[in-house]
Amino acid sequence: MKLIIQIPCYNESETLPITIRDLPRALPGIDVLEYLVIDNASTDCTAEVAQQEGVHHIIHVPAKGLAGAFIAGIEASLSRGADIIVNTDADNQYNAGDIQRLIEPILAGRAELVVGDRGVANSKHFTPFKRLLQRLGSRVISLVSGMDTPDATSGFRAISREAALRTLVLSNYSYTLETLIQAGARRIPVEYVPVRTNAQTRPSRLMTSLGHFLSNQTATILRAYTMYRPLRVFTALSVLLILGGLALGGRYLYFFLNGQGGGHIQSVIVAAVLWIVGFQVFLIGLVADLIGFNRKIIEEILYRVRKLELEGQEKK
Repeated sequence: MKLIIQIPCYNESETLPITIRDLPRALPGIDVLEYLVIDNASTDCTAEVAQQEGVHHIIHVPAKGLAGAFIAGIEASLSRGADIIVNTDADNQYNAGDIQRLIEPILAGRAELVVGDRGVANSKHFTPFKRLLQRLGSRVISLVSGMDTPDATSGFRAISREAALRTLVLSNYSYTLETLIQAGARRIPVEYVPVRTNAQTRPSRLMTSLGHFLSNQTATILRAYTMYRPLRVFTALSVLLILGGLALGGRYLYFFLNGQGGGHIQSVIVAAVLWIVGFQVFLIGLVADLIGFNRKIIEEILYRVRKLELEGQEKK
């Protein structure tokens, strides 16, 4: 059983040594343990520091953001024969001593994706407002993914080889939410385990401002949910439009029965427009759902191609 711990990095020359030195050198149930650093177009000496610290693999990727670095690491780990991949941050936010907790559900066969629950509701390393945002975000993800999600934005996670082969990340911002929605739609077994966090070593680069964070996370959720549950999304919009039309139609009928219909003809026009648009939105949902079936076929083909490519590399 081979485990690769991947660390996405952007200008982390100062914090990376601490992170690497805290990583385990051996774990029960693991025969081979290696580290992989993803240098995401760093302008400092991150790659050189990683080499000095004895990192087994260093890959360089263009500026793709956190999501791009994460998926590049997944691909690189798979090509290097990883059976389990653990993702952690280079700023030493997560306690490396909890990696055994992360991989245990996969080793036991209970889960394919394991996420570290930081206990954001009570963590002393988060401000009260940030704790509130984390709780609200986790509740939203619980609703859209269809599974209990205590810590949706945790990047401390373990993923099995099989689940990694099926992982697709389309967002340029972050991978945490999209992969959970994806796992829920595909019914991939997911488990959360409590993990510890270390004191903050630097400000978050993902959350540069509240507006930037909320807009990007909202867009990610809407895009991913619409992709995997298109009929639900468009049906909900259709129902809202039709109900609006019914309300206006009922309003006109009320005035008409009271002999005042002539002055409220606008309600009939707007109601008719809402009914037509609502029906069209529902039809769009049906088409999107059919396209979704086609996407599933393409994803299955991509999974099999990935698997065959990796099997071919292993035979060489």
